[in-house]
Amino acid sequence: MPLTPSPLERLNRARADLRMGLPVVLHDGAQAACVAAAETLAPDRLEALRSLGAPVLAVTERRAQTLKARAYDGDVARVLIPPDAGIAWIEALADPADDLTHPMKGPLLTERQGSAVLHRAAIRLVKSAQLLPAAVVVTAPGLLDLAAAQALTVLSDTETETPETRLDPVIAARLPMQLAGAGRLHVFRPQDGGVEHYAVEVGRPDRDAPVLARLHSACFTGDVLGSLKCDCGPQLHAALAAMHDAGTGVLLYLNQEGRGIGLANKMRAYSLQDQGFDTVEANHRLGFEDDERDFRLGAELLRRLGFNAVRLLTNNPKKVAMLERGGIAVAERVPLKVGQTAENAAYLATKAAKSGHLL
Repeated sequence: MPLTPSPLERLNRARADLRMGLPVVLHDGAQAACVAAAETLAPDRLEALRSLGAPVLAVTERRAQTLKARAYDGDVARVLIPPDAGIAWIEALADPADDLTHPMKGPLLTERQGSAVLHRAAIRLVKSAQLLPAAVVVTAPGLLDLAAAQALTVLSDTETETPETRLDPVIAARLPMQLAGAGRLHVFRPQDGGVEHYAVEVGRPDRDAPVLARLHSACFTGDVLGSLKCDCGPQLHAALAAMHDAGTGVLLYLNQEGRGIGLANKMRAYSLQDQGFDTVEANHRLGFEDDERDFRLGAELLRRLGFNAVRLLTNNPKKVAMLERGGIAVAERVPLKVGQTAENAAYLATKAAKSGHLL
């Protein structure tokens, strides 16, 4: 029926539910699980989950390494939650903030029998909601009936996978800019109702020639606050200035803060960096990969604007490869080496050594 939510709409609804602390139900055709985000779970809902069965805490293999917990399922570990463990115990396993001050969290027992399909889907879902990658999961019979009775959002395991969603134009308007001169700001909205992304068109670029382009991920601390911990603000400004000098260009501003983990988790990573971990190590302790961004969005934006070839302003060869996989030809990689400071020297060294940036 036209009023029935689509899988994409239910995916976005599930993300919102988890952010508010409301559980959702996942199924794979054979079994079902009630899932709650560890970060937002309240004590009364933990007890409600316990009434359904024995809950486990699903964490990524990255987080399991830090916790010294066995990840029998490869990329995910199913940690048994003791009957007397409360929210504080779950939060301590999910959030590495106190790992150094309270290192003894075990011994932790993890499940090795049965399927981890739904636990893996739960991790995907909380990640896409930009929460800590840890989920409380209870598998039990009758959960689909419970979901219908309690009005819980239901998804299949495959529906938790973030698809390449269409970006629809919302509005574009003229925008004179201090660094780039005359231009237009385009706003695009994903069809799944997710966060909007922006394209800054400088001048009037020729759609039949490679355009000078920059894929810039949102960085509130660098772009807005002028943080010295990264080179994002200087790169943003230098890219706009380069487009002004070239006469035309397009800057894609993708709302993928903190390499796709969100501002709150980025600040958690900053806190870990203050403890002596580099940017990659901090992400891993949180349970994330080095980079969680989806650059398919950049290729989709360029296609929607009518471009099929670019001269890409970047120091990151992975952006070149990802754009080309998305059907956008990269005629040239244009280096963007700006913003080096004493405060971000270690950050830039890590990007070069561990993330392959050409600095």
